[in-house]
Amino acid sequence: MVPQPGWDDGEVIRDDVEDSDRLTIGTRGSPLALAQAKEVAMTLVAASAGMLAPPDLLVIKTTGDNIQDRPLADAGGKGLFTKEIDEALLGQYADIAVHSMKDLPTELPEGIVIGAVLPREDPRDVLIGAESISALAKCARLGTSSLRRAAQVRGRRPDVTIVALRGNVQTRIKKIQEGAAEATLLALAGLKRLRIDVSAYAVLDPAEMLPAVAQGAIAITCRADDTAARGMLQRINHAPSARATAAERALLAALEGSCRTPIAALAEINDGQLTLRAAVFAPDGSKRYESERRGSDTDAETMGRDAGDELRRRAGPNFFTT
Repeated sequence: MVPQPGWDDGEVIRDDVEDSDRLTIGTRGSPLALAQAKEVAMTLVAASAGMLAPPDLLVIKTTGDNIQDRPLADAGGKGLFTKEIDEALLGQYADIAVHSMKDLPTELPEGIVIGAVLPREDPRDVLIGAESISALAKCARLGTSSLRRAAQVRGRRPDVTIVALRGNVQTRIKKIQEGAAEATLLALAGLKRLRIDVSAYAVLDPAEMLPAVAQGAIAITCRADDTAARGMLQRINHAPSARATAAERALLAALEGSCRTPIAALAEINDGQLTLRAAVFAPDGSKRYESERRGSDTDAETMGRDAGDELRRRAGPNFFTT
């Protein structure tokens, strides 16, 4: 039986920066972010016999949380959900921080490192409103603010209209129910962590909708010089998930990827062998370049960089600047 920290549903232990002797976890305040932070806390409690009290949660509102009136790509892209949390770490208001790994920039601020990656949840996307992309009604409106999702839908269904849809998971589902669009796409991992029933939704094969880099993975960051926190996090690090996401993030770094360039990738490990599938897309879906690598998972980052370099050569520099 995993020890359960003393939270009620939706309750946050701390939302200030007062001193505390307990480990403090920095997190965003959305329902999904809190669910992920609590998952990390319970994993730490279960793994560390020396932890006498469950960690505190320090809820931090980020720039990305405050922007609701325009696509994040127009506001600076990567880092909008991490900047203030990084500042809390470096300021020693938080000891560790929990992130959806797909939100983490490939280059972290000086003094911050990824200390652990939890076992990756199912990385696939879920389509709400139809059984498949091909089954969407003619000229249907699909709500998403993801360039990656929009480009892949447009490539298969140029008749579909993409409408901007922002907000947390529950907000986006509610907007579809209220008629803001006929369909939307969400990460299966988030729905599962929020314990939302997906039986009425269509889980898309990666061949139909390739996921975002590191989708479904939870990353825990800490200060590089905090040896105690790094040692604690190492006890809960899931090596296969860390290696798979390292391959995907190395690819993203090689492409100098941002929210303005639709990039998708999925690395999977079986018996020590890693398979990486990656693709870049024109925003309108008219062009798509793909790459695949297979090899030992110990070469994960090398394979990721190599696949990224290949995609950059094939697509050409203008593909990533327009």
